Amino acid sequence: QVQLVESGGGLVQAGGSLRLSCATSGRTDNIHTMGWFRQAPGKEREFAAAITWSGGTAYYVDSMKGRFTISRDSAKNTVYLQMNNLKPEDTAVYYCALAVRPNYSVSLFKAGRYDYWGQGTQVTVSS
Repeated sequence: QVQLVESGGGLVQAGGSLRLSCATSGRTDNIHTMGWFRQAPGKEREFAAAITWSGGTAYYVDSMKGRFTISRDSAKNTVYLQMNNLKPEDTAVYYCALAVRPNYSVSLFKAGRYDYWGQGTQVTVSS
């Protein structure tokens, strides 16, 4: 099986930065896409960012474009989310997710596309 462990969350003032990491373990030889979702209290889990493993194509939610950068380390099977100019509305639990194969019937912006999930890491941005 595959395990995902997020780290790097915390409390930061508006305008500050954090870097989230997602380390993988287990059988991770067939990664297609890794992504980040976030969920605020009382709201549904929503797409934040994703990256394809072979080509490194990155995708972002509109509110993150220009502020956040997703990247991968293929040698370590680790994905990162560099978060700059954080805003209070970014406050949420951030979850790492992994899709093992392409599934063209489900968008990579949807949680159902992904096969494995981490435990989440809390990001809190104060104003």
